[in-house]
Amino acid sequence: MGDVLAGIHATWELESDALVIRFDRGIRTPKLFSALRERRVPHEALASVTLTPGKRGTVVLHAVPRPGADPLMEAAAGQLKEGSDPYRLVLPAERETFAEQYRDELRALLASRPGAAGASGYGADGADDGSSGGFAPAERFLVAPPPGPQSFKAYDGRASFDGTSEVAFRWSWTGASSEKWKAGDQVFPVRDLCGVEWRSPDGVDGYLRLVPRGGGSRDFQPDEDPACVVFGRYGPVYESLTFAAAVLAAVRGRDRAPVPAGVRGAERRDPGAVAERIRHLGELHRAGLVTDAEFSAKKAELLAEL
Repeated sequence: MGDVLAGIHATWELESDALVIRFDRGIRTPKLFSALRERRVPHEALASVTLTPGKRGTVVLHAVPRPGADPLMEAAAGQLKEGSDPYRLVLPAERETFAEQYRDELRALLASRPGAAGASGYGADGADDGSSGGFAPAERFLVAPPPGPQSFKAYDGRASFDGTSEVAFRWSWTGASSEKWKAGDQVFPVRDLCGVEWRSPDGVDGYLRLVPRGGGSRDFQPDEDPACVVFGRYGPVYESLTFAAAVLAAVRGRDRAPVPAGVRGAERRDPGAVAERIRHLGELHRAGLVTDAEFSAKKAELLAEL
């Protein structure tokens, strides 16, 4: 175990091969931090570390991750507010000397690892520039994703992920569009996905969209796309972002080799789940939201999955 530095809402511990970040769970702690609890960040996942003045008598240590190293930051795609960035450690200004020592020790560890790009992330005069330049994107995720299974409530439905192989969207009577009701509740095998798009619910147009392999159509508006849940006033950042990161890690980590035809043909849906979707479809039909032809075609499609 190595040096420990306690800041506001989090504590950093420096080990020989990783930076361990433990988050507080107090009432004033950002909810994303409380949800994450602890993260172990291998040194190879970091590009640099900076120290800058903060707000209202504080200083900020910032461990800058390499592009592609952390599924959480990849899913966030730069949308996190500063106060919710899990790689920022805020300390009182009187602890600046300790923070400088910690920064220098971590810099030395980063520079000593194989393939390190020397002083990347620092200006020619040694000052922090906050960049991750000089480091190629990681070929795989190096930081563990938030654990599954997970679920969260969006404006137009509930999203759930079993943690390994399947994502499901179940639509809400009060929020889902008629297009989504006609499509029915959705189940997405991870093997059929190539990515996840997350737009923060802090904005007016927040959504989570699953991106199919093979470049399926993405011309739908989020509220009409059955591969997308929209947030509205639901889907807080700490629930929807950890969900997106977990799914993205499963997608990237899955073997993309083609499934043999015999194995693919042997994979079937749970009969109970199919029966529930047919029952749901029947309710839409009786309510006049689905035509006779749509009902017959969709029912035949569902029965073919058995």
